[in-house]
Amino acid sequence: MSEAIAFDTRRYVKRLMEGGFDERQAETLAPEQIAFLNANLATKSDIAKIEAGIETLRQETKAEIEGSRSETKLSIAEDKVSFMKWMLGAAMLAQTTVILAFIALFLTPPA
Repeated sequence: MSEAIAFDTRRYVKRLMEGGFDERQAETLAPEQIAFLNANLATKSDIAKIEAGIETLRQETKAEIEGSRSETKLSIAEDKVSFMKWMLGAAMLAQTTVILAFIALFLTPPA
């Protein structure tokens, strides 16, 4: 893993010694501090990978949305056809009922 930041070890040791650490303690802490920083800070490469992953997810989501739109449009078209068939059947039934009613009322001889 590359270093996330430039770290001035000598300056860090010097500051610790000014704060009361002896040289051995300060020099022991310096590499641990570098390891901690490098393990917990993102590099430009890390960020670029995350951005690429986000872009991939964005494209996949966009494709899924387009697929859902197409499926929805197809479903609506199928529902329209089904509804029109039902309405045509209902209209034919109503028309037949009216014709039969007229036949029954006007063409049947009185008893």
